[in-house]
Amino acid sequence: MTGQGPAAPGRDSHRVHIVIYPGFKSMEAVGPVNVLSYANRHLAERGDPRRYDIVLTAPRPGAIPSDTPITLAAETGLPETGPLATVMVAGALDIQAALAREAGLVEWCRRRAFEAERFAALCSGSFFLAAAGVLDGRRAATHWSVAELLQRRFPGVRVDADAIFVQDGSLWTSAGVTAAIDLALAFVEQDFGRDLALAVARDLVIYLKRPGGQSQFSAALTSQMRGPPGMRDIQSWLLANLHQPLHIPDMAARAGMSPRNFTRLFAAELGTTPASYLEGARCERAKALLLDSDLPLKAIAFRCGFTSDEQLRKAFLRRFSLTPRDYRDRFRTSRPG
Repeated sequence: MTGQGPAAPGRDSHRVHIVIYPGFKSMEAVGPVNVLSYANRHLAERGDPRRYDIVLTAPRPGAIPSDTPITLAAETGLPETGPLATVMVAGALDIQAALAREAGLVEWCRRRAFEAERFAALCSGSFFLAAAGVLDGRRAATHWSVAELLQRRFPGVRVDADAIFVQDGSLWTSAGVTAAIDLALAFVEQDFGRDLALAVARDLVIYLKRPGGQSQFSAALTSQMRGPPGMRDIQSWLLANLHQPLHIPDMAARAGMSPRNFTRLFAAELGTTPASYLEGARCERAKALLLDSDLPLKAIAFRCGFTSDEQLRKAFLRRFSLTPRDYRDRFRTSRPG
């Protein structure tokens, strides 16, 4: 994939620098390029003279290999002078190797991050901003698989391991891979309004956006990855019995432990309390029923183990910052068969 080099930005253009380097995640460059390019097409169709001026840039311009067989052509080196509108730094599969190799990119982030109107680090690209010191004291998202590493290496960063994307002032960070598309759509909506962002999302056959606080992965997936076999077994049992009135003594008895010891071990292994895990799993089940059925909220609440639809509503607001009804209206794209 090649480019012809950036033209001088016109009066109505918004320049977006997408920063890549050897080993970058291809989806995190190609995804935003597609979103912004489709936005340009819709602007042209509407007779709107404004455009995104998309520039692929790298510490060393030229053909830049990604983590896949795709190679992209970086048109320019990292801009050292002049205004910056939007910058999006891609992440890497082996972010520690990339961080050690691209010291110049870290230094560039240190100098220029706060000069941009918006400076975004995609996925593990947040490590570049963290290493530059610009995330100290700030919230940041990253891919779930490196969230613990980010927190350990840069304890001054307030890592949000469960967010799709996070805005802290002019700095933006996103979760793994496809979250770069969510973030690019959020930028389109911010720049040109919801209607244009929705038109682009329809072209790409994706949701307009997931809410920024939506979980990166489900409780069912988490249960397959975390804790010793005995703890994974109890999680699987919980997920199979969400409709039942489960309490700490029930869970402890299933695990063959005292309630006190079970609660302590569960929190140590999973980083959350049994009650919080159970509520999160019930909310995950409710999300699936909201999208895949026409069941009323009261029936969904009881199927997921909530005592009432009001309890479901409060749990949803607490975890996702929207009500079950709003979630169904926003994310269901077709009526269930």
